[in-house]
Amino acid sequence: MNLALLGYGSIARSHMKALADEDVRLRTVMGRLAEPTAAFAAEYGFERHTIDLDEVIDDPAVDAVLITSPTDLHASQAEQVLRAGKHALVEIPLATSLAEVDRLAHLAREQKRCLMVCHTQRFQPAIVEARRWIVDGRLHVHHVLARFGFLRRENVNWLGRRRSWTDNLLWHHGCHAVDTSLWLLGATEAVVTSQTAAPSPHLDIPLDLDVLLRTPSDQLISVNMSYNTMLKFNDYLLIGEETTLLATLQRLESPDGVVLDKTGDTDSGAIRAQDREFLAAIREEREPSVNAASVRPTMAALQAAQDQYDNANSLC
Repeated sequence: MNLALLGYGSIARSHMKALADEDVRLRTVMGRLAEPTAAFAAEYGFERHTIDLDEVIDDPAVDAVLITSPTDLHASQAEQVLRAGKHALVEIPLATSLAEVDRLAHLAREQKRCLMVCHTQRFQPAIVEARRWIVDGRLHVHHVLARFGFLRRENVNWLGRRRSWTDNLLWHHGCHAVDTSLWLLGATEAVVTSQTAAPSPHLDIPLDLDVLLRTPSDQLISVNMSYNTMLKFNDYLLIGEETTLLATLQRLESPDGVVLDKTGDTDSGAIRAQDREFLAAIREEREPSVNAASVRPTMAALQAAQDQYDNANSLC
């Protein structure tokens, strides 16, 4: 299978590590700037490199495209890739509006191509184990308390590298936290209430937000997000009838002790499992497990939060 890659940032490198042992051929990498794109191609063994998307999607040798470009480009690039008859694996988020998600889902079905989204937390060991408890009926959850935060008052990425684009707390990291919470519960809809801080004068984006959800089963979800915290956190407290579980991405514990501890593993393990699912779905001619339909409940919740933010600002 011949793969192309759009973007050469930090998450692109994580995918390259995850794909190192897979039976794939690295055909083309496309980036914003010619020199770093060429350097990335040489480092990972791509046959070609370019700064022109048309050169990628017009290449009949390319079977599938991995999109790791800036958030605001995901939807438009995914549409171009699908229309060119290629399969697409898109980094989170698939889009920054529910309407774009629905359009891409329809296009993938129309083109008979795999469209998968990198909701990588669904492949993290502690999250998978926590969901197993819920699916098996060992934990009936009343309330999920989700936290996701780190310091990003400057326009740099998680490795300290300065970016040419600005991140989105709601649609990027909020997408992780809301999706993981809904996925854990198996919830496909929710009533949404949100509050968002005023935009930072430096980055012109909100650095703090809360999203509250209530499922039809009367389960509550509280998602608290911050780009202002000097202590990093990314965890899920699952308050259930039988017990309470605390899940980070690689560690799960209960009041009785540690249930699962994979803290020695790296994130590349979850990315490897995710990327393998995408490749398997293509080869087996089936829908991937994390397709556009499966992430729609999350995107609907984020759209509701975005609408509430926009409405509040329109009244100011």
